[in-house]
Amino acid sequence: MQIIAPEAVGVSTERLNRINTKLQGYVNQAKVPGFVTLVARDSEVVHFETCGFRDAELQLPMEKDTIFRIYSMTKPITSIALMMLHEEGKFQLFEPVSRYISAFGNTKVLSGYDYMGQQLVPQDPPMTIHHLLTHTAGLSYGFHFDTPIDDMYRDSIFRSETATLEEKTVGMAALPLRFQPGSAWYYSIATDICGYLVQLLSGMPFEDFLAERIFQPLGMTDTAFYVTADKMDRFAKLYQHNIQDGSFREYMGTPHIPWHDYTKPASAPSGGGGLVSTMSDYWQFANMLLNEGEAGNVRIIGRKTLEFMTRNHIKPELMPLAIGFAKMPGRGFGLGFDIIIDAAQTGVLNSDGNYGWSGAAATNFWVDPQEQLLGIIMTQLMDNMLPFQQDFRALAYQALVD
Repeated sequence: MQIIAPEAVGVSTERLNRINTKLQGYVNQAKVPGFVTLVARDSEVVHFETCGFRDAELQLPMEKDTIFRIYSMTKPITSIALMMLHEEGKFQLFEPVSRYISAFGNTKVLSGYDYMGQQLVPQDPPMTIHHLLTHTAGLSYGFHFDTPIDDMYRDSIFRSETATLEEKTVGMAALPLRFQPGSAWYYSIATDICGYLVQLLSGMPFEDFLAERIFQPLGMTDTAFYVTADKMDRFAKLYQHNIQDGSFREYMGTPHIPWHDYTKPASAPSGGGGLVSTMSDYWQFANMLLNEGEAGNVRIIGRKTLEFMTRNHIKPELMPLAIGFAKMPGRGFGLGFDIIIDAAQTGVLNSDGNYGWSGAAATNFWVDPQEQLLGIIMTQLMDNMLPFQQDFRALAYQALVD
């Protein structure tokens, strides 16, 4: 990857240097183990830096080829994969999911409780593929504790390390929905169901489709659902933020995200959060998005398809969006990406139309078509409450001088 002089694309070198100064401060204060960051404009990389450690105990430094669990930054990749099949006429967005996964035809909606127990009613309207892509399907994740449905998720086959993708999908269809499809926005396992749809509609294993149709064409050689033995020395250690004192410790799993073994192929590759990747690899994917679906001579997704995916698809009455108690003002949601619909409401430097997503271990990326700018930040810190993602975004934007 070539790094050019920032001034060649209207970015200040002096101002960009503030990124490392700020992030190194988090490392020096022992609040975050380390970071890898990248900023590009007009498809030219102007900042690609590391600080801190991939293993704090062994003092192994972050490297530019460090491998990270990207968790939910898998979702945009899965969503692109599914929409590639839409471009081939394999499905229509407003078709019922049950047309392809019959088990969802029997899925009921929890309407309340009485002395008889759960009150379940039929879906009205039926869950569609569009509902899955926009997180309005009525599904959940098991992250929260405000409903018995999340208890069911935590005890479900979705947590199995041996069940297949088909078995997990059918098993989750047996659980009730939180709400009628389309009546609310709720972050969920919907993108894992999309991964299974990719497998069904393509006629090949989900992981093979991603490898053959996205990773290989883009040169994403380190992106996969597990880390091979020859790459384990590059795999960053996973940490957890201690909210009480702001420090960090090794992450060993919690009820919302259990420990997962990345040393072997996944029995059910997770389209919602199963991939590992490097900064260079994810840059290839994000830059393809910035280039309207094309990378070099390779077109992954059509320009109009990507334009459609990166518009807000959420009705005004369902906003502001929130994950748990964390509201996301100024943001809507497209097909696999959050969308900035009112930059002034986000509380950080942004552009309307900017889109991207984050991962559970505090990774984050965004693509800004208006400024032809993209940024990616990689670290491995679960349960993060620190504002370094916001710091990074603000410091990238303030470096624009032309």
